[in-house]
Amino acid sequence: MPESNAGSPAPNSTPSATVLFREKLWPTFWIWLIAVGLAGAGILVFAPISLAAGFTAAAVLFVIMAVLLMTSTPTITVTPETLQVGRATIERQFVGDATAFRGKEATAERGVRLNGLAYLCIRGWVDPVVRIEITDPSDRTPYWLASTRHPDELLAALQR
Repeated sequence: MPESNAGSPAPNSTPSATVLFREKLWPTFWIWLIAVGLAGAGILVFAPISLAAGFTAAAVLFVIMAVLLMTSTPTITVTPETLQVGRATIERQFVGDATAFRGKEATAERGVRLNGLAYLCIRGWVDPVVRIEITDPSDRTPYWLASTRHPDELLAALQR
């Protein structure tokens, strides 16, 4: 993982810190529909044994997938002191220019224009991405690329 203080607590942050922007990248409806369909496959696997076992397996599978989807949902948080994207946190003094991309441009940023050293927090069900330059001279990570449903609001928060 890049040296972007990933997983470290936000420096100078307190529960009462002013939050300029916060977004959770919750899965969309069709992701939940896929989870229901996969859980339903448990019925087919266990139905020859017992129909009750099949429905129980489906319910257990769905609960497991729901918990995994909810606990792995990243948050983007901007405060006056820090930027947190997923597990990574960086002080705002090391945040450079930020640019939003949508549609084909967003696809290119996630693909052919992607730098292998970039920190990624992207979700396939969220089209827009924001590229955030990192100016920390001791960090080899050139930029962070983050999915967001509200790129203009994120850019505005980063420019404050």
